[in-house]
Amino acid sequence: MDRRQFIRQSTAALGTLTSAEAALAATEQQEAAGSGSAAGKIGRPVRAVSIGFRPAPSLEQIAALVDKEGALGVDLIALPETFRGQSDRSLETLDGPTITALAPLAEKHRTYIVAPIDRKDGGKRLNSAVILDRRGRIAGVYDKIYPFWVQEFAKHPPVQPGQNVTVISTDFGRLGVAICFDVNWAPLWQRLSDFGAELVVWPSAYSAGKTLQARAIDFSYYIMSATHTPDCLVFDIDGEQLLHETANAGEFNITRFTFDLDRCIFHQDLNRPDKIGRLLKERGDDVAEEKWLPMEGVFVLKAKRPGVSARALARQYGLEERRPYLNRSRTQVDQARGWQFS
Repeated sequence: MDRRQFIRQSTAALGTLTSAEAALAATEQQEAAGSGSAAGKIGRPVRAVSIGFRPAPSLEQIAALVDKEGALGVDLIALPETFRGQSDRSLETLDGPTITALAPLAEKHRTYIVAPIDRKDGGKRLNSAVILDRRGRIAGVYDKIYPFWVQEFAKHPPVQPGQNVTVISTDFGRLGVAICFDVNWAPLWQRLSDFGAELVVWPSAYSAGKTLQARAIDFSYYIMSATHTPDCLVFDIDGEQLLHETANAGEFNITRFTFDLDRCIFHQDLNRPDKIGRLLKERGDDVAEEKWLPMEGVFVLKAKRPGVSARALARQYGLEERRPYLNRSRTQVDQARGWQFS
């Protein structure tokens, strides 16, 4: 079973906003693009902001904060789970006050915004994260697959579980979203990996800590939270905690972080020492081994100068990244068990 077959099968389990084939094609295009069109910049930088707060400020206050942060020049702004509350009065549609207020700001500052709302969809209530693109259009909607049933099923009407894992193609890479209680179910996060997520934004009521870190360790993508706590955790593609900021602006926590989506992680198997050794010997001015974790048997590569993609260069030298390697390994073991997939 090749990678395309693997992703096709993943679709049946939880689904996705876009087709698995489109997701795979977009991922491959992003990897091949490397540093993209960011002239003079090293790697594929993404400037992200997490704004955390308890669900109390007015929509006007939040819009003013988003406006202020957007004016600094960012690619992505993330807000916490149902940040306008989850009450009898907070239900709204996609053309309701929250998205109506934030969409013009996304367009004004040419930034993506992850805007969670208590969403009304016909007769259904959903805990949703709406992703706005740089033109203020809705690029995707993720509905929380695992509502916190103790509270959310008790609402009137009750919150309904979402059906689809969501990973969208942006102009900077593949963006995934999960919400709060979702953190407890690894298969959901596996699907985010299957569909090519490079950065996962996690709006939440609480921090999750090591549970969230485990998802980054297992699935090799960046994770950034925006919570009611309020705080922000950022985890690296190897699971290292890069940042934990808490309430750094009074009742708000505002965290700014720049990700490099061209950085890539590899297992030592079949890559070390020969392939990585040859790459670094011949192209050491272009790419660096930023991390080597011998206990975990993984290493991270990054570009050293503009116009170079560490990911594309590694591919040229025959290195296989950790995620596809583990998927391929599982397939080989399954075949040895006699499990054949068409």
